[in-house]
Amino acid sequence: MNKLSQIEVLLFVSGNEGVTLEELAHVIGCSTSETYDLIQVLIKKYHDDELSGMSILEVGNVFLLTTKQEYSNLLKKFAASSVTQSLSQAAIECLAIVAYKQPITRIELEEIRGVNSSGSIQRLISRQLITEKGRKDSPGRPILYGTTPYFLDYFGLKDLSSLPAITELEEEAEKAIPNDLFFDRFKEKFDEIDSENKTEMGE
Repeated sequence: MNKLSQIEVLLFVSGNEGVTLEELAHVIGCSTSETYDLIQVLIKKYHDDELSGMSILEVGNVFLLTTKQEYSNLLKKFAASSVTQSLSQAAIECLAIVAYKQPITRIELEEIRGVNSSGSIQRLISRQLITEKGRKDSPGRPILYGTTPYFLDYFGLKDLSSLPAITELEEEAEKAIPNDLFFDRFKEKFDEIDSENKTEMGE
């Protein structure tokens, strides 16, 4: 594995939280100056590659893998139409956890699910079901996620207190949330609404 591909992978899995220069340098085993130079090589590579829709954004000392500005309209179109498509089981699980545990960081969510959830989080954000709710006051200041007003509207909820009751919501992040009470209820509700939306659209 070369250093450029390692940085690329780390930027990808870090999602929209990004990763600091120091974190990248530590993981790939290079100095911060060497790592910064490698990032600049990647930035130029993405910029010059007309066949790639990706770019690297530098915000302070944090680097994020993102899309090029010229694709913003395409992403808006996708976000507007994708709510009529069924969410995957992974996305349903993430949405349920965020709804009941918000505000919650990606790492906390992944500790509950036990798997990487960056992709599901990005999909939920693109569908305007969850959004950033600030940053946690802890090392690295990770992004906190919560549900949106659209989430309430889409699921026909007056407020978060209208969510299906969970009698034994776990108190510790490492304890799994019961699927039968949690994920299945969410999936059942989403599938019901999804079916109604498709019927209204004549699909």
